[in-house]
Amino acid sequence: MRVLAVCATQFERARISLPDAVRTLVCGVGPVEAAARTAAVLAAERYDLVLNLGIAGAFEGRCAIGEACVVAADFIELDRENGEPLRVPPGDRLYHRAQSDASLVEMLAANGIAERTGVTVSRVTTEARTCERLAALGAEIESMEGFAILRAAALARVRALELRGISNFVGPRAAEPWKTEAAFAALADAVHRLFTTVEPT
Repeated sequence: MRVLAVCATQFERARISLPDAVRTLVCGVGPVEAAARTAAVLAAERYDLVLNLGIAGAFEGRCAIGEACVVAADFIELDRENGEPLRVPPGDRLYHRAQSDASLVEMLAANGIAERTGVTVSRVTTEARTCERLAALGAEIESMEGFAILRAAALARVRALELRGISNFVGPRAAEPWKTEAAFAALADAVHRLFTTVEPT
């Protein structure tokens, strides 16, 4: 199985141990860079699985710092500022939700990796009211690339999976020091469990 691992930063890539056969991409921070660079690589070369690996923030009460999670679904806000739906012309549709591969999510969940819902943002959430709004939509963890990478893989018709280590809380506690070592340790365990089943070539 040809596997592409996508990380947002060199900082993350350097701290994630992967089998030698796994190809890697550092896509840059934010949904635009993540989508554009992932799509470009998938257009140039064929892969069987895209992994989005990195650290993420959690909504308090939904995840613990130092926990790893498999993001079953990740969404991005495409609506009006007041929360009302964004209307598009008949025949068009909005793509605001993307899924990880269900069979891999199920396998990891059965092996003790928590299953979560992610939201992709273009700025880190620091306000309580923003936390409340996103949590009401189902967000449990927050990243800046998850939806973009899953969506790029879906358009290329490639299976994809998002794995995150939780380093911090978002909202009013966003300024607290991030526990990156704990996050990477948990993520390493999740990655190890994945590659006991998935064999990259």
